Amino acid sequence: MVKPLILIADDDKAIRLVLERKFNKSGFITKSTDKGMNLLSWVEQGEGDLIITDVMMEDSNGLDLLTKIHEIRPDLPVMIMSGMNTIKTAIDASSLGAYEYFPKPFDLEHILNVVKDSFNSKDKKNVLSKNEELFDDKLPIIGRSTVMQEVYRVLAKVVNSDLTVMIRGESGTGKELIAKALHDFSPRKDAPFIAINMAAIPRELIESELFGYERGAFTGADKNKKGKFELANNGTLFLDEIGDMPVEAQTRLLRVLQDGCFTAVGGKELIQTNVRIVTATHRDLSQMINDGLFREDLYYRLNVFPLATKDLYTRKDDIIPITTALLIKHAADVTKIPYLSTNAITKLLNHSWPGNVRELENVIQRALVLQSGNTINDEDIIVDVDPDNFRLNENIFKNKRELRLSAE
Repeated sequence: MVKPLILIADDDKAIRLVLERKFNKSGFITKSTDKGMNLLSWVEQGEGDLIITDVMMEDSNGLDLLTKIHEIRPDLPVMIMSGMNTIKTAIDASSLGAYEYFPKPFDLEHILNVVKDSFNSKDKKNVLSKNEELFDDKLPIIGRSTVMQEVYRVLAKVVNSDLTVMIRGESGTGKELIAKALHDFSPRKDAPFIAINMAAIPRELIESELFGYERGAFTGADKNKKGKFELANNGTLFLDEIGDMPVEAQTRLLRVLQDGCFTAVGGKELIQTNVRIVTATHRDLSQMINDGLFREDLYYRLNVFPLATKDLYTRKDDIIPITTALLIKHAADVTKIPYLSTNAITKLLNHSWPGNVRELENVIQRALVLQSGNTINDEDIIVDVDPDNFRLNENIFKNKRELRLSAE
């Protein structure tokens, strides 16, 4: 039996050696290079049964190579590695037909399993969703941590499908940003993205908010009103905190998911709907099912593609990049963004961030008020604000302002 030949391109010699050793021990033949043009030459000569290439190399871009390789040999599986860990990189790789995308640092066992699966599969087409159009990277999702790279990889797979997605995570971990990314990078991107928080709406108004109402349906309904389902038609409806939806509304939601139509409150006419549903929750829905608070059949309808966000404290590599973005967002003058002192950075990295990104944003807004001399020091980073300490913090704010005014 002829052993498959894997072609590897990466300008990092250590990565090439690690991959070669792993594949050789697993029964594959490997050939590697630090030049993208060498890789392309091998492909033109008919060499290779599978390719693993980096994105950024000295003489070429792996995404450009991907396009050229598929022009020469359309059925050759190409897997992309990248240290340029953004959602755009993952989705660009997907859009150009990559079989798989691996963010660096990667898991060797995972790569080996994907490679083995590719040879066991009769269909060597990409397992990532393919779309001919590339998307702009304009989303406020920031993260270079391993955890966020996995989120990007999963998003790249599901973004072009209409599967319902359930995002789990604590408050402030960016669940709505992920839902918006699913919309903005999808074929539905030109249609509406409508978000509604189940926890923020009185229970008796949820059905009229979701499905709209006819004039005279109830006291105060003096005109027809479209609901979120109708407003989001052909787009994406994001149901945040789905665990707070009353059981009665859950029943109607299930019917819409099954039938693709609904009636407004007080109405008789069936309204067709074509929306992608994305939900989010911080609750334990399995326990709520056991307690009779959430419908099991609805849960399985919504949880087709689960996705989890992680607490900020577990993503330490993301804290400073997110902080930088928040400084730019909230600075009074974007041409004079203050610097973070070493002690300030240490304090940010050592805090547990129970409120996640939302808490970090509050801390940065306070720091921008307190800082002086275009530098944010550790004393400007005020965390753990609670009622007992708030009066002390007020005095700190007052003293800082007085110092700044006297200096001016």
